[in-house]
Amino acid sequence: MIIYESDEVERIAHLVTIVIGISMYIFGLIGNSLNIFVFTIWSRSRKQINEFQSPIRVSNSSLYLLTSSCANFLLILYPLLTRIIFDGFQYPKTSMNEFYTCKLRFYALHTLDSISLMCICMATLDRYLISSRKVYLRQLSPTLHRTKQIIVICIVLLCFHNIPIGIYYKVSDFNECIISSPIYIYYYLWIVQIFLHGIFPMSFLLFFGFLTYKQLKLFFHPNRQLNINIDKQISRMLLLSCLSISISSVPYSIQYVYSVFYTEFNERLTSYKLLAYYISVLSFFSNAVLSFYIYLISTPNFRQQVKKICSGQVRFGGYANNRVNIIGSALNL
Repeated sequence: MIIYESDEVERIAHLVTIVIGISMYIFGLIGNSLNIFVFTIWSRSRKQINEFQSPIRVSNSSLYLLTSSCANFLLILYPLLTRIIFDGFQYPKTSMNEFYTCKLRFYALHTLDSISLMCICMATLDRYLISSRKVYLRQLSPTLHRTKQIIVICIVLLCFHNIPIGIYYKVSDFNECIISSPIYIYYYLWIVQIFLHGIFPMSFLLFFGFLTYKQLKLFFHPNRQLNINIDKQISRMLLLSCLSISISSVPYSIQYVYSVFYTEFNERLTSYKLLAYYISVLSFFSNAVLSFYIYLISTPNFRQQVKKICSGQVRFGGYANNRVNIIGSALNL
């Protein structure tokens, strides 16, 4: 249990959680709602293209990013909201409400986060395959039906993988959510939090992003300026994606390492440590909140589609005017 240095510091910490948390909640829900609209349109546009051009393989990125956006939306809707309620407005956590205050909350938090990051990585991999000059690599890009199967299988595996989180998280005697298993806490720290949430997705994006960047620079097109624009968009998107993952992973991981190895139950935190603790916890949600704004900044096609949605020019059911240039889009959607 963290015992605060003073009532004043405690009030400041709760206020920071409320103000920053509510801002992230509003912008996150709006951004991911627009993500879902855009990627739903592009996913269905992709299907319509295939009806007329079945021999041509196109990217599944829009379907992966649609799934990622849905996971981010739910991540903000429930885990972030409960974080604001419990830490900001000090709603009590007790053994009576342990299931939804600790077990379900942290299970949903890490499962939805893993699904989101997995889909971003799969979208990057699919883009690498579909943009390759080698035929056998392009053929590795799955069909639409197989892509849906892959997404479902990955979601099921991640749901099973995170079951111990729901089992071992409980309300302590000090009314805090803690992992009760001294063995699993190290697996949670090094594998779930540091590796799966930080090292792996950042390394994966940088590696396949660099390979895709090289492939597109070699891709022949009469208008060389098109390739230059694609390169710039890819670099911008991947750089911002890695930056947002770093923001959401590094502070929270450092805080958790510190709490596991250096924090005693009766330790008093100074005002700076307390504020850092709350900010690091809120930073976990930054990748889910920032995804929409990353796509908006880095991808012209995405900006155009958002403008059409906001101006009412797009209607679900009529997709003939919403087809996407598969090679020209920075996300290869």
